[in-house]
Amino acid sequence: MPSARTYIKAISGGAFLCIGGPALVWYVTPTEEEIFKRYNPELQKKALAGREQRQKDFDVFVGQLKELSKSDKPIWTAQKEMDAKRSEEEQQKRRDERDAYAAEGRRRQAEIRASTQ
Repeated sequence: MPSARTYIKAISGGAFLCIGGPALVWYVTPTEEEIFKRYNPELQKKALAGREQRQKDFDVFVGQLKELSKSDKPIWTAQKEMDAKRSEEEQQKRRDERDAYAAEGRRRQAEIRASTQ
């Protein structure tokens, strides 16, 4: 049977790995600010310009997830249904725009025909 010293060494080594590994990763990993400062000025401008839009997109995404999580269905099923509904709404909007454009064209044709007679 191994001695108490062997157990102490094994526990100490395990603790060192379990605590020291994540601590080393935390120490070595740069912060977002440090990474941003390493960008060249052109990339910094581009990142700053798109930051607000990315934040809005993320907020919309999180809002949709919160809304979908209220459903009893699995989130991927609710997402598919929401996408199908949104697609149908967009198609209907395109149809309405097309119909309005065609009606405007017919109205102009009638106006032109009436003015020439």
